[in-house]
Amino acid sequence: MANQLDPATAGGPVASAPGTAGFGASAGASATGQEAVPFVSQVPGTPVHFPAFHGRTVSWVAVTLIMVAFLVGGLALVFGPTWWLFWASLGLAAVGALLALATGIFDDWY
Repeated sequence: MANQLDPATAGGPVASAPGTAGFGASAGASATGQEAVPFVSQVPGTPVHFPAFHGRTVSWVAVTLIMVAFLVGGLALVFGPTWWLFWASLGLAAVGALLALATGIFDDWY
């Protein structure tokens, strides 16, 4: 049971594949020119470091359009009979949703 927390060795149950960097190697290219994949521990509570990625600018623009449209549409419903403003905001939300789908917003996560 104690061996599960130790890194695998060449003779252990999980050996590194030929041509890839082992667990002790630093990130970057290996000797064969392939990109080294960092070891991700399966032990709960072990910190894992992923590169910072906060999405593309076009994704943030699409989300901002949708949020502004919902805010304006909700305020149009609350503060009076401005149905034209409600329908215009609904159209703006649809434009934002189409922009999000057209640019592949769901590919922006890890």
